[in-house]
Amino acid sequence: MKIDVVTLFPEMFGPLDVSIVKRAREAGLLELRITDLRNYTHDRHRTVDDRPFGGGPGMVLKPEPIFEAIEDLAKDKTHVVLMTPAGRRFDQALARELSAKEHLLFICGSYEGVDERVREALVDDELSIGDYVLTNGGLPAMVVIDAVTRLLPGALGDDESARDESFSHGLLEYPHYTRPAEFRGMKVPEILLSGHHAEIEKWRAEQAKARTAQRRPDLWKRSGGQEPATD
Repeated sequence: MKIDVVTLFPEMFGPLDVSIVKRAREAGLLELRITDLRNYTHDRHRTVDDRPFGGGPGMVLKPEPIFEAIEDLAKDKTHVVLMTPAGRRFDQALARELSAKEHLLFICGSYEGVDERVREALVDDELSIGDYVLTNGGLPAMVVIDAVTRLLPGALGDDESARDESFSHGLLEYPHYTRPAEFRGMKVPEILLSGHHAEIEKWRAEQAKARTAQRRPDLWKRSGGQEPATD
């Protein structure tokens, strides 16, 4: 997979130089390029924003540098994504959808946002990671890139790990335990020590359902379960 990011703050993307994303890049599974939007300006001040028509607070990213950047970086199969609070709510299903794309190109909004003509003419998808406001689209883009990279075949070493994580089946993940079998009086459930793999899988499925119903009733309902009982 190839991923391009257009941002005003390329120095923010250091976290993508460690852990899973770094290993995916080193293994040749992911080609990642971070581009400074100011590279596509033509004045000595490298101006990327201006006051909004109609008045109001803040500044808006100008269309010219964004159009030039996308037209330079995008290819025939590029999927252009605008990170914006007005976008679709990002989740594991969307991560899996994006992981099938050959080339993702992220536009990171800043200030009051981007000129609407960018969205109308260039953007294939608009994503949000939650109902809150961040300083710019850099952090949300990194969240999406990390989630997508984990789903690339070979990125985790064991592809079963990605299939078995929270949200992969619409539920939260079951509880995990490791050695020692008893710690400060807290014991690992006996079923996990039994060696009966079918029973262990059954217990894990039950735990995932119970945890989801209790902690995320919205997910439980979407998965086909019923609203959990309340006292």
